[in-house]
Amino acid sequence: MQKVAGIYRVHLKAMEAQLDGDPVSAEKFIVRALNMLQNILNKYPEVQASNRFSEVYRTVMTEYRKFYGIDRSEGEVRGDIFAIQKEMFSEEEDWMDGTYKVPENLPYRSTEVNLPQNDKVNRYLTYFSEKRHNVMRNWLQMSEKYFPMMKRIFREEGVPVELINLSMIESGLNPKARSWASAVGIWQFIRTTASVYGLDVNWWVDERRDPEKATRAAARHLSDLHDVWGDWHLALAGYNISPRGLKYAIKRAGGEKDYWAASPYLPKETRNYVPSFIAATMIKMNPETFGFKKDYGTSHYNFETYQVESLMSLEVLADAAGISVEKLKEYNPELLRWATPPGDSYELKLPKGTLKLFAANYKKIPEDERGHDVVKHTVNKGESLGVIARKYGTSVHALYETNKDLSSTIYPGQKIIVPIAGTSGNQVASRRSTQKTTKKADDITSKKKTQKKESSSESSKIQYKVRGGDTIGHIAEWFDVGASQIRRWNNTGNTIRPGQFLTIYVPQTKRSFYESVSKMSHNKKQELVRKKKAGVDVAASYMATNSSSGGAYIVQSNDTLLGIANRLDISVSQLKQLNGLSSSQIYVGQRLQTGSNN
Repeated sequence: MQKVAGIYRVHLKAMEAQLDGDPVSAEKFIVRALNMLQNILNKYPEVQASNRFSEVYRTVMTEYRKFYGIDRSEGEVRGDIFAIQKEMFSEEEDWMDGTYKVPENLPYRSTEVNLPQNDKVNRYLTYFSEKRHNVMRNWLQMSEKYFPMMKRIFREEGVPVELINLSMIESGLNPKARSWASAVGIWQFIRTTASVYGLDVNWWVDERRDPEKATRAAARHLSDLHDVWGDWHLALAGYNISPRGLKYAIKRAGGEKDYWAASPYLPKETRNYVPSFIAATMIKMNPETFGFKKDYGTSHYNFETYQVESLMSLEVLADAAGISVEKLKEYNPELLRWATPPGDSYELKLPKGTLKLFAANYKKIPEDERGHDVVKHTVNKGESLGVIARKYGTSVHALYETNKDLSSTIYPGQKIIVPIAGTSGNQVASRRSTQKTTKKADDITSKKKTQKKESSSESSKIQYKVRGGDTIGHIAEWFDVGASQIRRWNNTGNTIRPGQFLTIYVPQTKRSFYESVSKMSHNKKQELVRKKKAGVDVAASYMATNSSSGGAYIVQSNDTLLGIANRLDISVSQLKQLNGLSSSQIYVGQRLQTGSNN
């Protein structure tokens, strides 16, 4: 109740900011409310059943869509798997008429994960073989495409290969699957878990949809869960439920770490999750025994790669490869927009056999069809600043920073300069300084395995010493950069070790802030992340209270009192009281006391 009330309060602030003609503050509060919703979903998945939560979710999402001009279909559930899961985990057995006899004493290869054939497992063997034979057939067909790649990665990560069958239960092997709780991809990662395992999720790219990267992240996540619980069945349950929920079930079962003992105390979905995985695994290992083909002739997930420039139109790239845009997106499901993401070069995946043609045609692409850091947008009828910002993957705040004297009221035909966001639409100002200028294709190809260096005079290089428990994903969050950027700058993968030094490029103007972050404890850094997700500009707050101005903030162009108070994490009334203000009127260059003299 208290958390839901807090979301409503933030939502009300967003509405008030819009009434005051302050779209920058409105954007911050809208994003904050959205992050608060997602944080609750991440911690307590069971909240989906709450009517109060459903109401506040609809209210906030409606305002979010309206502000950014988002079609209602975007962000909704995508994939057949979720209707199947609803039926699969219902525990109704009126379809079991007893005519189907489950094969027993099946011949199995040796497996590291125990596959008991009990009544719960037999229920799902019957379900997949009889009730939803067509669903399992489709999963088996798709498994022929992705499982060779998955087996290789799970072996490399030292994780039992039979666990790849979990992907059938999670998503039906659909890279574009999206759940009501915003879990995405073949392995159904939520944003926070994806970040921990180094998967980039931003306006341009969602690496949860990249089959290879997501599979490696899943293997490492399962391995970590096994380290925590000491049992593969419990690790599987932990993939589906929060640690809090699993601990509660184990405690009620007497404290023994045994999935089958804890099962009666688990939520319905988790109670049936492990048996359904075991059944799917048994069928995959013995398809003909259950009435399925051994081989469906599906092509394996194979591709060739080529380094292309940032912000290259997918239509232009598809033409160069001699394929359709749909086919190009099929091989690069992580690409969400009309072009490759901004920043450095992008490793484009291409169908086998098209690389030679693509390379030749790519070099002939005219300069005016290659990407740029900014675009000039002509305002159309009915567009708002929010709609324009989202169209280009940037923020309303960035539009104000780029366009002097921009008003919240815009008109058709007006020209607006739009900066292209580097990694995150909400942090475009800081990210742009760490982007490289576009390179020629042959330059990129010759250097694709060398360490990339930042050339921008606005950026500054710092060295971060890795500590125990750090991950690439954590570090990316702390320094407001992308995990892929850290990997490129240091010519490394996701594996890092304590004591290792990582090069990170940050905006020159915020160097002192990020140097202070380097010295913080893990818990303190995670506290900063939580504040940022709640909409607090922690960097601005630090710079304001630790500047040479002696605890003062100097008003910048397009600042509002509400926006400054939000960045400093204090109330407007406190800010007014500190500065003897009787109204919210402020002016550029004005010196505001912040209450800190650090």
